[in-house]
Amino acid sequence: MAEPVALAALAVEASFGWPAWLYARVGHPVGGFARFIGWAERRWNRTERGERARRMAGVATVTGLIGGAVLAGLLLEAAARALLGTGWWVAAALLAWPGLAARSLLDHVRPVAIALDAGDMAAARSAVAQIVGRDVAALDAGGVARAGIESLAESFCDGVVAPLFWLLLLGLPGLWAYKAINTADSLIGHREPRWRAFGWAAARTDDLLNIAPARIAGVLLCLAGGGGWRVMWRDCRAHASPNAGWPEAAMAGALGVALAGPVAYDGVVQAKAWIGAGSRPAQAGDLRRALAIYLRACGLLALIAGGVAWAR
Repeated sequence: MAEPVALAALAVEASFGWPAWLYARVGHPVGGFARFIGWAERRWNRTERGERARRMAGVATVTGLIGGAVLAGLLLEAAARALLGTGWWVAAALLAWPGLAARSLLDHVRPVAIALDAGDMAAARSAVAQIVGRDVAALDAGGVARAGIESLAESFCDGVVAPLFWLLLLGLPGLWAYKAINTADSLIGHREPRWRAFGWAAARTDDLLNIAPARIAGVLLCLAGGGGWRVMWRDCRAHASPNAGWPEAAMAGALGVALAGPVAYDGVVQAKAWIGAGSRPAQAGDLRRALAIYLRACGLLALIAGGVAWAR
């Protein structure tokens, strides 16, 4: 019965996102994961401990996250079935709702496009700084658009396709286990010395869980964009991540623009490879086109979820 849960959860999230007033009152479920990760990192990721010990502590943290998320998902599903009988899936859809981010992602990226359309670079830089980690102060309109497009493409996998994939496959336990690991990867799955050992398990597990969803996301973006297949296949491995390159290369190919390339973090320029090399630089209007492709891809995803539900 995962399919009606998934379709209903998609519909609720598409309608409401995760409203600011709700966040202000109850926060967000991933906040619990973040607090556990922060506690574990402070307790176990101490510089005086050896690299092996820190890596094993990271493994224990990931194991605890997955175990807790799966147990919570199983208990919630069991409670819904016991209390509501055949209507359990309605409650399950509401419990799955915050694990999806199709509307939330749109609500974060669209202000960047609006500011670019208005020529308000200060507002555009401020808006894009909310969704990317790179330095934005010196970005021109094209640089802001490129950052927004890259974040949109990558987050289509992390925030929409992958959670839905694991919800369809394993129900609430699968969805929330994925969200726990994805949260851990974003917080500690980095290569800097502080996190390299402790965050190793989080980064590798996130890579594993995104293998199929990233490729599905790339295919959906190519379908929604009416092309981009050649660039996706050629440049999907140009990204440092084994998965993020698929949706980013698909979006670059569909738009006919170059993404990635040199990026500054904390004043240090990193010479990243270009994705869509040889194409024209991204321009302000390309972010609007990327949003249109994203919306069509989300529609295709909803059709797939509905089709699976009908077939079963």
